[in-house]
Amino acid sequence: MTESTKPRFFKEMTVGEAIAIHPEAGLVFSSYHLGGCSHCSINEVETIEQVCMGYGVEVDTLIDSLNNLFAEE
Repeated sequence: MTESTKPRFFKEMTVGEAIAIHPEAGLVFSSYHLGGCSHCSINEVETIEQVCMGYGVEVDTLIDSLNNLFAEE
């Protein structure tokens, strides 16, 4: 798979879409304390950007971390 055909995460993607394209995306969200406990659950229909805005997480940093999942394959 070439770099241009690899799946990529982007801020307009929903949380559900992100989890669907890589099985470890949920672990990345949890590492930023997103969706890991009952008081900070995230909704699968929210975009990554919306979740970041709601919890004060830098969206570009989270996107970079998510996209690093593909670099490890």
